[in-house]
Amino acid sequence: MSQQEEKDQYIDPNEVQEVVEETGDAEPIEEDDEVDEVNPDGMEQDDDDDGEDTIEIDMSNNSSGYFDTHTDSVFTVFSHPTLPLVVSGGADNTAYLWTTHTQEPKIVAELKGHGESVIAGGFTGDGAYVITGDMAGKVNVYKSFKRGQKWEPYGSVEQVEEVTWIKVHPKQPFFAFGGADGSVWCYQIEPSLEQVFSGFSHQADCTNGEFVNVDDLDSLDLVSVSEDGSIISWNCYTGQANYKIAQEQFKGQTPAWVNIAVHETAFAVTSRDAQVAVLNVQTGSIITVFKAVDMNSFNDELDASIEAISWCSLSNLSLMAVGLVSGDVVIFDTNTWRPRRNIKVGDAVTKLFFIPQTPYLVGATIEGKIYKWDARTGEELFVGVGHHMGVLDFAVQEGGNRLITAGDEGVSLIFNI
Repeated sequence: MSQQEEKDQYIDPNEVQEVVEETGDAEPIEEDDEVDEVNPDGMEQDDDDDGEDTIEIDMSNNSSGYFDTHTDSVFTVFSHPTLPLVVSGGADNTAYLWTTHTQEPKIVAELKGHGESVIAGGFTGDGAYVITGDMAGKVNVYKSFKRGQKWEPYGSVEQVEEVTWIKVHPKQPFFAFGGADGSVWCYQIEPSLEQVFSGFSHQADCTNGEFVNVDDLDSLDLVSVSEDGSIISWNCYTGQANYKIAQEQFKGQTPAWVNIAVHETAFAVTSRDAQVAVLNVQTGSIITVFKAVDMNSFNDELDASIEAISWCSLSNLSLMAVGLVSGDVVIFDTNTWRPRRNIKVGDAVTKLFFIPQTPYLVGATIEGKIYKWDARTGEELFVGVGHHMGVLDFAVQEGGNRLITAGDEGVSLIFNI
């Protein structure tokens, strides 16, 4: 890349100031405005003069913009809490911080320091810090200066051989992560980057975790789940377990828990064999355990793996949705735990997300599409196309009206949904 090209690609200080000060909606794209069609792989479909067969790629695209600086698969994307900025991380061992409201996204910072695929991360609730983690076990923290105009390394942590997840506390300067060795870690960011807690009770991969009781600023509680079927609630201040639910407590089942989602006083965990368990946050008592789908309907056991879960936050709409490798999106009534809707998509579901305080559910799939449904009726409200490989993650902004993807082909698309 030439110096001029690099200069053009990166956002300059004046443009950053504009980004930082703008907290409202981005300028709308008028119907008559031209939007460049995205070609995610950068390939032109030339005529084949030799008459040989060529691979045809469906170039249908209804996105409003794209970011294609990554040179390999994009594994994760997450949004700043107040500004039109996201971080994307991928298999090119790189994380970028870039704008989403400009017609051509611009790089604010390249978050350097990783030597392996960047797979997880998040912003602190005040947007002052961003955390990224890679498959070699390195977790980096970067600090914002000049109201987001500049980001610099703040510190790094290397405690595990492979980071499996990272969660940032939404209201306090703490983050937690899990390792492929089953360990769980929690760090404070301010006044300095310091280890607060480590736990080693899981006997297999620690696959996920969530902070709970987040409104109680005097507590620092974390629930983690594992491939070994255990669920542990940790008091990160004391280093002790509030409770531990062992695999044996699930009535002879052998679940490998892979996902967790918290809603008020309850949390749900999901497994690779279609099981869902709902537990009380405070006590760990099991509220219910059930199969999301009929296992006999699958020819391949892998189809039963629940890859995504999300709760609806509307107080008058008691719903939870799960997404499976089979392409099933099942919406449950959380009063009865009976399925209300089963929506079928073309391939494995990779992520589900209820837009806060709405009945609208957004989902991504390995077929490369984004969907938006009204969870009350199952009506399909939007389908986003433009990827020719899977959508591995997404982030939402502007109250759920803007969605940014992480594409397996190395491109992030921006959709107005």
